[in-house]
Amino acid sequence: MAITLENVGITVRHLDEAVAFFTDLGLSVLGTDTISGQWADTAVGLDGNHARIAVLQTPDGNGRVELFEYIHPEAIETQPTRPNEIGMHRVAFSVDDIDAALEIAARHGCHPLRGVATYEDVYKLTYLRGPSGILVMLAEDLRRN
Repeated sequence: MAITLENVGITVRHLDEAVAFFTDLGLSVLGTDTISGQWADTAVGLDGNHARIAVLQTPDGNGRVELFEYIHPEAIETQPTRPNEIGMHRVAFSVDDIDAALEIAARHGCHPLRGVATYEDVYKLTYLRGPSGILVMLAEDLRRN
């Protein structure tokens, strides 16, 4: 059986805010839509499922993020996920300039949880809270410079 990763899905409070954040980081919008109907109820497992969605892609074409803003049922607010909680952890991106990426994130009110770390002179990396409190990891491969 062949298998490939299609995308990572993330529910957000405000779709336009999340799209702006990710496109400023360099992803491009492949498409947007509003979904509802029996097929959506069945696929997602929610009765009356109605959501605005956007599919974004990394510049290399290999990574995709699908963002959902639920209209019905209403999105449920939860505490932001912590790095040590079981379940969906974070979405991670390689960037060629972590300082530039952090400047972009800061314009969206998103800042590192605790600064930028360097791992064995191989990576500079950090976690930050993105739109809707989602964890986003940014990593710069120092061997590419």
